[in-house]
Amino acid sequence: MRGKTQLIAAGLGALLLAAGIAGQILPGPPDAGDKQPLGLFSSLPIYWSESDDIGGTIDGGGDSTHWVRTELESGNRLVPLDTLDGGDLKSLKRLLLAQPRPLAPAENVALDDWVRAGGRALLFADPMLTEHSRFALGDRRRPQDIAVLSPILKRWGLELRFDEDQREGRRMVADGSIEIPVDLSGTLVAVTPGAPSRCSVGDSGVTATCRVGKGSVTVVADAEVLDREGGGEGDLRAIRTLISRSIG
Repeated sequence: MRGKTQLIAAGLGALLLAAGIAGQILPGPPDAGDKQPLGLFSSLPIYWSESDDIGGTIDGGGDSTHWVRTELESGNRLVPLDTLDGGDLKSLKRLLLAQPRPLAPAENVALDDWVRAGGRALLFADPMLTEHSRFALGDRRRPQDIAVLSPILKRWGLELRFDEDQREGRRMVADGSIEIPVDLSGTLVAVTPGAPSRCSVGDSGVTATCRVGKGSVTVVADAEVLDREGGGEGDLRAIRTLISRSIG
C-alpha cells in the first residue's frame, strides 16, 4: 500500500510540474487579488528552483523563495511561460524575459508581433552569465549561460556585443538616474539602419529602449541584478526602477 501511495503522489507531482512548465497560468499567491498579470519567460530559477527531482522543484528544493519572485509578486500576478508562440502570450500585456533560452523561429515572430500590437517587454540578455548553478555545463536544467537572441534583437535594430577583456566582478554602472549592478556585462548598439523601430541606447550602453509598433521593449545587457544571491537595497531599487520605466 505504501508503494502504491508513493506512486500516486509521484504521478500527481509530475502532472503538476508538466502543467506549469507547459505554460499554464498557475494560481497566483493568496493575496493576488486584482493584480495585473505579468508574464515571466526565463531560464533562471526565479519561479522554479534548481532541484534534482520533481518534488524539489515544486516545493522549492528546501530553499527559500527567490527574492525576485517575491518582489515581482508583490505587485503583479506572475504568469510563468514555457513558450512564446501560444495563446498565453496573446492574453498578456506585459512580459519579463530573464535570460531566456534561444527562441524558435515561430517564437521570434510571435514575440515581435505581440510587441507591435501593443505589448510591453523587459528583456535581460546576459552575454556571460555569472550566476552559479548546481548543474554542469550542457545540462538542460542549467540556466542559459550566453544569451542567444541575435535574430530578435536585430529585428528591433540592436546588437549585443561583449568585451572579453573587461574585468570580472560585480560593479555598479550609472544609467541615467539609476545605478544597475553588472558583472561581465554586454554593450547594446543600434546597428540596423531603417529598422522598423526606434531605439534609444542609454549612456552606459547596458540598456536600450525601443519603440516597436504600438509597443515597446527595454533591453538590459546583463542579468546580475537578478542573481538569487542578491536582493540588497541596490538590487531592489534597480529592478523596481527598470520595471517602472519599461512595463509599469
